[in-house]
Amino acid sequence: MASKGKGGITVSTVWEIAEPIAAELGLEIWDVRFEKEGADWFLRIFIDKEGGVSIDDCVDMSHAIDKPLDDADPIEQSYCLEVCSPGLERDLKRDEHFEKCLGEPVMVKLIRPLNGMREYKGILSSYDNGTFELRLEDGTGLMINKKETSYVKLDDFGGEE
Repeated sequence: MASKGKGGITVSTVWEIAEPIAAELGLEIWDVRFEKEGADWFLRIFIDKEGGVSIDDCVDMSHAIDKPLDDADPIEQSYCLEVCSPGLERDLKRDEHFEKCLGEPVMVKLIRPLNGMREYKGILSSYDNGTFELRLEDGTGLMINKKETSYVKLDDFGGEE
């Protein structure tokens, strides 16, 4: 397989395997990451569901995906499989994340300052084709391209301060 273990192909292959399994368990895939930490590789599958994810959901998904992953063998090197919740202050990366979180409070860190600032908090008020509007506390809106951000995360502890 081309560039197995290099991230892109691995992630998309694992996503294809994991998505129908998650659906059978009443879950959805939030994200899949294949990352090296120190000398070790980690395959992390982040699952979500309405009302939140329990430890049992993570265990069930881990057991259900173990054999299909072994059968497909999309990863050359040894790795540790982790199935977990995206947790609080989850990263918004995919278009679906932004669309699902419209109206929610978010934290944004920009790569380069905008109006002299790199960090903003506000309400995610719109999203279209990689550009989103952040409604600030004073009611003004900032249009931001997600390519210009270091991160966009749900602001589970902020919101109305």
